[in-house]
Amino acid sequence: MSYAMSRAEREQFLAQPHVGVLSVVENGAPLTMPVWYGYQPGSPVVMITGRESRKAQAVRVAGWLSLCAQDETWPYRYVTVSGPAAAASPAGHAEQRVMAGRYLGEQGAGRYMAWITASGEVDEQILIEMTPRTWLTVDYGKPG
Repeated sequence: MSYAMSRAEREQFLAQPHVGVLSVVENGAPLTMPVWYGYQPGSPVVMITGRESRKAQAVRVAGWLSLCAQDETWPYRYVTVSGPAAAASPAGHAEQRVMAGRYLGEQGAGRYMAWITASGEVDEQILIEMTPRTWLTVDYGKPG
């Protein structure tokens, strides 16, 4: 019996707005933290973070990261995806608003953008892109 997801199932699951858990090697040890991400099947996984954040610095050095997304209710499901990653281009206001809207809804995205703009951080955000290479998946809701 296999609980592994098919390619279509895993890509559809990852495309949903789960809070991801990013892991990247920092100074020889794992740096693991929650992160918002975006994904469209067949495309890179995209995250937004501060240009000088620990995440960005670790990705620049390691060049590889893993991301885990999960359902926290039964039947449990998760997707872990890993691959080469790069701290890419600056994250524009539109990209930041889309990401915030994915997780907070339209009204929440407006409040978030006002907050990040007032803090001065809005122009310090960059995109991190990871190209999926390896996948580990489980769906305990699959019939046995």
